[in-house]
Amino acid sequence: MTVTVRDFRAGDAEDFARVRHLACPFMLSTSKSVAYDVANAHPDAHARPLVAEEDGELIGRADIGIVYDSPQPGQGYLYVFVRPDRQGRGAGSLLVRTAEEHLAALDAKKLFSWVLDKPANRAFAQKRGYRASRSAHFLRLDLVNGTLPPLQEPPAGVELRTGADFADDPRPLFGLDAETLADEPSDIDHEFTDYEAWLRETWHHPLLSHELTSVAVVDGRPAAFSAARTDGGTRYGTVMTGTARAHRGRGLAKLAKNDSLHRARAAGFTEAFTGNDSGNEPMLAINKWFGYEICATEVHHVRELG
Repeated sequence: MTVTVRDFRAGDAEDFARVRHLACPFMLSTSKSVAYDVANAHPDAHARPLVAEEDGELIGRADIGIVYDSPQPGQGYLYVFVRPDRQGRGAGSLLVRTAEEHLAALDAKKLFSWVLDKPANRAFAQKRGYRASRSAHFLRLDLVNGTLPPLQEPPAGVELRTGADFADDPRPLFGLDAETLADEPSDIDHEFTDYEAWLRETWHHPLLSHELTSVAVVDGRPAAFSAARTDGGTRYGTVMTGTARAHRGRGLAKLAKNDSLHRARAAGFTEAFTGNDSGNEPMLAINKWFGYEICATEVHHVRELG
């Protein structure tokens, strides 16, 4: 049995999504979202999805590229997943080696990767020269058997809307998303300034639900939001929840997320997922209040090239 690595092809989308679901089931993905991500990757990212095959069967994948929206040049990323039942056959090693060669040729000096916090996964990364940095949690909420906090009336001067209400002009949401992303705990600084890229990569993404995204509006402007994605089945996830700096400390993020979760449950979704930096105590406290439980942890790793 021989393992080989090649570039992604359009017909790989379903198996590409399935590999990550099997290796990391806390992240939403579909064949449609995979095809969309590949087709709409920013040219400056030099994205190159790879697949590992064993005798024609797709058993691993890698998402690699350059962090194009960071003010610090020369930063690359590689996220490698191998089917749990096909590990130990060399697919992960071959994917990492191919990814590193590609990124080095693009003059990347520092490589980042998220690694599940399991002894074998961490040992795999450390053996290849990656050192552990910050950690983050995946959290899950049972929308069927769990008990959500009751819906709250918005305080005076605050109105709850959905993302769909901004369909004609989503730019105000772009501004809010950019501001909150800049304050997210991270090893990588981002400068979120490309509106057209945001439209492609976020607003028009096939997993984003405008109807389930909740926005708290103050004086006609978005002040807090909770962006929702769904897999088209029963799984729902919040991918960003945040508040504009001028409105923090008023509970608006909690208000928006609670509204979104209640509407997701009413729409028939049974599982809710989210992610938190392990040091983001305010957001962890909010998610604990909703009833989320940590279901897995991943650790950011970095390797210096040269």
